[in-house]
Amino acid sequence: MSASPTPRAPLGVFDSGVGGLSVLREIRARLPQESLLYVADSAHVPYGNKSPEFIIARSRTLGRFLLDHGAKALVIACNTATAAAAPILRADWPDVPIIGMEPAVKSAVAATRRGVVGVLATVGTIHSARFAALLDDFARDVRVVMQPAPGLAEAVEAGTLDTPETRALVERHVRPLVDAGVDTIVLGCTHYPFLKPLIAALAGPDIALIDTGAAVARQVERRLAEKGLRHPADTGAGPAPARFWTTGDPAAGQRTLRLLWDADAVLEPVRIAAGDSA
Repeated sequence: MSASPTPRAPLGVFDSGVGGLSVLREIRARLPQESLLYVADSAHVPYGNKSPEFIIARSRTLGRFLLDHGAKALVIACNTATAAAAPILRADWPDVPIIGMEPAVKSAVAATRRGVVGVLATVGTIHSARFAALLDDFARDVRVVMQPAPGLAEAVEAGTLDTPETRALVERHVRPLVDAGVDTIVLGCTHYPFLKPLIAALAGPDIALIDTGAAVARQVERRLAEKGLRHPADTGAGPAPARFWTTGDPAAGQRTLRLLWDADAVLEPVRIAAGDSA
């Protein structure tokens, strides 16, 4: 980032894949005047089964790419990457607002009626020190049932949101939570909100589903305002532009992007290997 950013500079967002679009759409809804840059590291999705060292390297690379494209702030739209890399990125770029994800354990504990909370997340998130600290801080008085959910992020990446195979996969991961008597389920991966209709159908109307996309958008708004970086409202203007890149195959990802964002979205290729300065 060569010069000090201005309020009209874009906001940079990255994730292991397209899951972070669930966060991006909350940011767009709350801050429609903000231009958006989004990088999906789809060549390496999912992050949940990767080492912390690998995730830190990727996060640094993607963050640098976005800053080099003029981003005034970074959103780590991935629970696993936040747990592994957020403190590192904040140390690397202390003057840049960096907003991460956090599984909604506190909100779920407040919402539970029976004191039994389920967490649907990646292996990386469930085993992270950050998640352990959340449980220690907010969930001492409730029972937390943790359910790793391999395969769900990949289904979203493929755009197979409502196929027999995806329904079977959702049932395999959600049924143990239902059988354990949870009344609240935390969607602990940014991919999972795109599967909310399937999860809700299986969980039933008495189980609340909680994700943190809207809370992250509010935090983005606060941090930009604190730094004097919030884009001035343009009365009468439509939503600001959004630009999308993938480290994977753009032809394969284009259909999913248009399914999850809008029909006119264009996915550009970017080739940045871990350790590159981008």
